[in-house]
Amino acid sequence: MSGTKEKPFKIYFRLLKYIKPYKRYLGISIVSTIFYSIFSGVSVYLIIPLLNTLFSQASPKIISAAANSGTLERLRVFVLNLMNQFVFGGTKSEALLKICTVIVSAFLLRDLFGYAQSYFMAFVEQGSMRDIRNALYRKIQALSIGYFTSEKTGSLISRITNDVFVINGGVTASFVTLIREPLLVAVYLCIALILSWKLTILSFLVAPLMLIVISRLGMRLHRQGDLSQRLIADLTALLQETISGIKVVHSFGMEKYEIGKFENKTGSYFKSILKMTHIRNLSSPITEFLSILTAGVIIFYGGMEVIQSHTLMPAEFITFLLVIFQIMPAVKELTTVSTRIYESSAAGKRVFELLDEEGSIPEATGAVEVKEFNREINFAGVSFRYPTSRIGKSVVNEGATVLRDLTFSVRKGEVLAIVGPSGGGKTTIIDLIPRFYDPTEGNIYIDGVNLRKVSIDSLRSPIGSVSQETLLFNDSVRNNIAYGFTECPLEEVTAAAKAANADEFIKQLPQGYDTIIGERGTKLSGGQRQRISIARALLKNPPLMIFDEATSALDSESEMLVQEAIETLMKNRTSVVIAHRLSTIRNADKIIVVDNGEIVQRGRHQELLRQRGGLYKKLYDMQFSD
Repeated sequence: MSGTKEKPFKIYFRLLKYIKPYKRYLGISIVSTIFYSIFSGVSVYLIIPLLNTLFSQASPKIISAAANSGTLERLRVFVLNLMNQFVFGGTKSEALLKICTVIVSAFLLRDLFGYAQSYFMAFVEQGSMRDIRNALYRKIQALSIGYFTSEKTGSLISRITNDVFVINGGVTASFVTLIREPLLVAVYLCIALILSWKLTILSFLVAPLMLIVISRLGMRLHRQGDLSQRLIADLTALLQETISGIKVVHSFGMEKYEIGKFENKTGSYFKSILKMTHIRNLSSPITEFLSILTAGVIIFYGGMEVIQSHTLMPAEFITFLLVIFQIMPAVKELTTVSTRIYESSAAGKRVFELLDEEGSIPEATGAVEVKEFNREINFAGVSFRYPTSRIGKSVVNEGATVLRDLTFSVRKGEVLAIVGPSGGGKTTIIDLIPRFYDPTEGNIYIDGVNLRKVSIDSLRSPIGSVSQETLLFNDSVRNNIAYGFTECPLEEVTAAAKAANADEFIKQLPQGYDTIIGERGTKLSGGQRQRISIARALLKNPPLMIFDEATSALDSESEMLVQEAIETLMKNRTSVVIAHRLSTIRNADKIIVVDNGEIVQRGRHQELLRQRGGLYKKLYDMQFSD
């Protein structure tokens, strides 16, 4: 795996690029946030005239600023005089009605803009997370088969689900915080400065200390978050593996062993999450204590300003306290932004490890389209070595050489059989034809064109395959046979099923062709699954068919039915067959015998049987020794 060495904040800003397509909605959200912040400040500031209306015995007079007063003091006096003229223009009852009307209007507008901000920001958040998931899925579809031999399925699932969920809970929440909270702080700070600049400065003396503490906790949280995401990926992989192989687990009585493994994984994840929670929640009491300490100092100092120096009116002081207590939650929320960034960047690191993976099969610039298969496929000096698997700089699995200097051809209309002991490289040979892998050395040609210069879609289009491990989807029989065709008449599906000896048993299913066959076709027998797979290949009607030991796992009756279907499928087609049972390839046009990645014999069935001491003769005698 390639991995990424980017630092947390670089990963975070890379994640934010997914928000770019939604900038219009983001703009509406930001504008709504601005008005939400303004009306939040107005609703708090209106407490001053309300208190003056309720508790002042006389109507406030016009206030004059001292000649040597500063800009903030002049602004404060201007705002107070403007408020007094508007509110106290009539009787005290009229003043109370006015101020209540304004307060209700301010709160209504604040809530309306708050709703708009939340809705449009949710559109941005969920849209960007959807795009990340889609990008991950597209990347998975583009990766070569070789990538999946060294990567756990559960780990990939975890990246699309758990990691993106963490990003959604981290990046998006912090993105909202980084827009709304600074605006709220700015509005409340302006009000606080207007009321008393001395008390405001005193309130924020503790802010640098908060930032230092939170920053250090954030770094620890990033490291622990990365570990937690890897542990949940391992847990998902184990869960997926045991559920898929539950029959084997029960057959060998390994339930307690698997439970032990799972409980060890959940135990490790539990400890990791507990440590993360400890680090994350440690910031809360620290900032809480520092905030309360600051509040105590402010109340004492401000109280003295009211009692002794009379530089603040009681209504102004009470409003100032309310403003500061409105600022503190916003500041506290801002101090958590760094921890959220570190958390989401840890998940983003794993997401970008997959997105940056270079395991895709490259397509040449100006790739050639293969319209049809006309002459032959040639292997010329082909060798293959599986890539070395890595996690970071660590080698997980050293790539093994499985094919050595293979040269052979299969002409149009021929049947080529590949036989040999298990592990000899037979499946790798057929995987090279549709370019699931590329040769390490040598080249493969189709009608004289190097496969590396052929577009992948056009190369795979004329190829059909039937393997020993049949993969069917949790869908209806009809949709499984018509896989790859968006609209296919039932008559064509039925014709393919009849040719594959599958129509009879399909009609006996509860809903016939509309029967849901379960995950991986578990409601069907092995022979039935194989015949549906053959029907699928027949419907595609490819000129080149690949069979990978298609009958080796079947009983005698099923094998006979499947073999008949295979012979139907092979008519008038070029076929490459990996055969375990040598009786099925007696009529093959060519047979190559592969052992340890090399071709040790080639010829037709009778020719190879006459070669005494040859591997083909030994394999044949072992199967028909009785």
